[in-house]
Amino acid sequence: MSRPNGVPSLSCRRFFQLGSVEKVSYMHYYKFNIADYRKDTGHLSTIEHGIYRQLIDWYYLDEKPIPLETQVVMRRLRLGSQHQTELQNVLDDFFVKSDGGYTQGRIDAEIEDYQSQADKNRTNGKLGGRPKKTQSVISGNPDESENNPNHKPVTNKPLTHKPNSNATRGSRLPANWKPDDELVAWSKAERPDLDLRKVFAEFKDYWTSIPGSKGVRLDWSATWRNWVRKQTAVKQSYAQQAADVARQTVPAPANQDAALKQIIADRENCTPPPAHIREMMKGILGVKNA
Repeated sequence: MSRPNGVPSLSCRRFFQLGSVEKVSYMHYYKFNIADYRKDTGHLSTIEHGIYRQLIDWYYLDEKPIPLETQVVMRRLRLGSQHQTELQNVLDDFFVKSDGGYTQGRIDAEIEDYQSQADKNRTNGKLGGRPKKTQSVISGNPDESENNPNHKPVTNKPLTHKPNSNATRGSRLPANWKPDDELVAWSKAERPDLDLRKVFAEFKDYWTSIPGSKGVRLDWSATWRNWVRKQTAVKQSYAQQAADVARQTVPAPANQDAALKQIIADRENCTPPPAHIREMMKGILGVKNA
């Protein structure tokens, strides 16, 4: 159904009566806690922040779940195909996928409260207005009005969690993070075969380059320990393996120094072969120049 001049669909409009005049109430306001939002969305990129805020507004405006069709959502938010991953990250982090679309329990609860208040105001309007108050009430809500059912902020808490989600959110790898002395000592004891400086450089480059929520971890020390454990040992060549076996299994002879001296002496006393022998050797080896 078309909506001229940007008017929301009927699902997000509530009618109430003041005297004999029918009026329309629009869902146009919700409270936003910046500090709590930043705390729970610190792992989002700038693009993901913009996507999440637009999805919240869309959910409130239409009062129904976000569609499952990714292309529909991307067109509504005016996103290019290169931002499909960021969109999916936000949906996975803050919404629950169901048959009817992506839902969020907090928004659904606040919309239900809003609708209930609209119905009460409509009933009061038909009776001639609100009942008279018997005691003074101090309200800090902006633009409170007897004929506006949206005088109460739609949201009292930040919309940053899935329903019944108590899990602690992690963070991306801090720029100045490095293993402390205790962690370095553990790494050397666990994997003495590793070059820890090289391993740390690879660790930092890997986690810094991962985009979105995939690069978020709860405990970076634990992540480092797992990284060290999973490192593949450098494979030695056959010659290196044989040399290691020889060093470990063949004892050095007692007269090793005397034998070396004899070899050096024999080399100094030896004489080159005769000229005709050298020529025969060059012919056999295919050497043209002397």
